[in-house]
Amino acid sequence: MTPRFRRRRFYKGPPSDHFDGHRFFNPDGELPKGLGAVLRWRLEGKRQPWPESFPSRYEQDRPPARVGGDRLRLVCVGHASLLLQTGGLNILFDPVWSERCSPFPNLGPKRHQPPGIAFDDLPPIDVVLVTHSHYDHLDQPTLEQLQRRHRPRFIVPLGVDTLLRGFSGGITAEAYDWGDRVRLGDEVAVTLDPAHHWSARGVFDRRLTLWTTFVLETPAGLVYCSGDTGFFGGVNYRAAFERFGAPKLAVLPIGAYLPRFFMHPQHQDPDEAVRGARFLGAELTIGSHWGCWQLTDEAADDPLRLLDAALKRWDVPAERFQAGWPGMVVELPATFETPPLQPLTATPETTRPTPEALFV
Repeated sequence: MTPRFRRRRFYKGPPSDHFDGHRFFNPDGELPKGLGAVLRWRLEGKRQPWPESFPSRYEQDRPPARVGGDRLRLVCVGHASLLLQTGGLNILFDPVWSERCSPFPNLGPKRHQPPGIAFDDLPPIDVVLVTHSHYDHLDQPTLEQLQRRHRPRFIVPLGVDTLLRGFSGGITAEAYDWGDRVRLGDEVAVTLDPAHHWSARGVFDRRLTLWTTFVLETPAGLVYCSGDTGFFGGVNYRAAFERFGAPKLAVLPIGAYLPRFFMHPQHQDPDEAVRGARFLGAELTIGSHWGCWQLTDEAADDPLRLLDAALKRWDVPAERFQAGWPGMVVELPATFETPPLQPLTATPETTRPTPEALFV
């Protein structure tokens, strides 16, 4: 009998530079590693222990109902979950309030940090943006609860809408391709931009749905918000700078990067994230995707150590790139004591993989 995911098609459309008619792929980039690499990773046994609790430096936030004018307010909920308030809209990115990021309620990675906002303290949610289908970014219980309580618009990459329709009660989502621009309100629009990653919910649906970065036009300026991505020489960052210009705010992942032989095609490390911020010319960058769930081998606080080293290596003031702790609030316009970052030039030094010595 053919497995259910093998029988199912999540998206039907013409081939493109990132879709072969059946599966999505990274243009000119690497695909995720196979079973042999997974076995090598597990047998190496270099997974570092995490504390049962890794508390945030911040208390849980209680956001206002709305933010208007030329202002923007961003709250780090934890991992890749964010609440962005601007232009009178309340927008959630990759919302996960569950205790585990897993298909099973009592198995899989367990939360080491409480969410930076209690679910009951959320303001009315207008839009939910989901970057891709992995469980630490697309959480069925949270999305179903948001649907029941807030009835927001769901904006997702191609094929993810099919997944959401299968959730309890059915969730109607708007699915878009890279390059599509979607107006969210009178003053806010979002464009889907490439990321270097992959997708799956199970064994037989790898790369049947698309993954994306979201680039938002807001009254406070441009916001570049990446889900998971490999660095791949900074190609997507450099292209985004050429396409959109330098963002006022970028949110870039800095965690889940070890071992590098396995993770580099799909998760960048802190050194690569800092280079990505330099390629973008971002005014302010917040580091996401760390400290909440133990997904890979590095210690819970390792991304902080490597981020500090990377800021020094690439001449970035600490106020310009900060690790996003749950409950941390970022507001625009922002005042800085240091000059804005100049976009980094692509050279063999700036585009090559991070030296292994930096991980020791």
